[in-house]
Amino acid sequence: MNPSLPGRVRSWLFTPATRPDRFDKAAASGADVSIIDLEDSVAPADKADARREALAHLARPSVDSCKRALRVNGLDRRAGVADLQALLESSACPDYLVLPKVESAGELQILNRLLTEADKATRLMALIETARGLAAVEEIAAATPRLEALLFGGADMSADLGAGTSWTPLVYARSRLVAACALAGVVAIDSPFFDLKDHDGMKQETEQAVALGYVGKAAIHPNQIATINAALTPRPENAKGVGVVQGQMVDEAIARKAIRILIAAGEALPGSQSP
Repeated sequence: MNPSLPGRVRSWLFTPATRPDRFDKAAASGADVSIIDLEDSVAPADKADARREALAHLARPSVDSCKRALRVNGLDRRAGVADLQALLESSACPDYLVLPKVESAGELQILNRLLTEADKATRLMALIETARGLAAVEEIAAATPRLEALLFGGADMSADLGAGTSWTPLVYARSRLVAACALAGVVAIDSPFFDLKDHDGMKQETEQAVALGYVGKAAIHPNQIATINAALTPRPENAKGVGVVQGQMVDEAIARKAIRILIAAGEALPGSQSP
């Protein structure tokens, strides 16, 4: 994981770009990152209006600590090209640009060059949600230093694989993504849980994702944020087993895991100065 990652990245809340009335509410929900979505949640006829609303919002200064992300349409779609062109020509500078259905490192490298040319500091987040993307996930994770995170897209992945949407059928795909992130030093974010009425299932899946190595989870409703944040906020027992002798940690593996947890939760590292 990139230790320079600013702030918390535990919870990522999707909000349709067709609902500008919810943008500020999403930022105030307790989510660490608010994702304004131009892709799946926006009908084709509404893309242009949604794009204007999203970029107008992102051009205004943020009024709170919640980071802001924009999910565009895929670059193989006219809407995706229009999204990117509008972003590059605007004054909007989201903290993250989320690209769906990434299947090659080249897609991210193109985005990196275009964002650099436009003088935007926006970081990249790649959605891995197809078999082809999973097959190339190691190369994708190492595509560019601008890449901050990979997001596992469970719904589309299950459809592409012909697998179930529950935990077990997708555990291999989730595990491979986590390993690729660990190898490249980027953040692994888990898929949203889509059954809004199954609170126990949401809690269980979040805990399983954390156990697997994910440091964040996406959400589709503000009511899911508290569960995600609780699962990914360090507790005293997270530090058990770390021995200190003359100021030195004696178990490197446990220390590395503790540091990952602290960084993802936005906590100060031992011995560091709080900003």
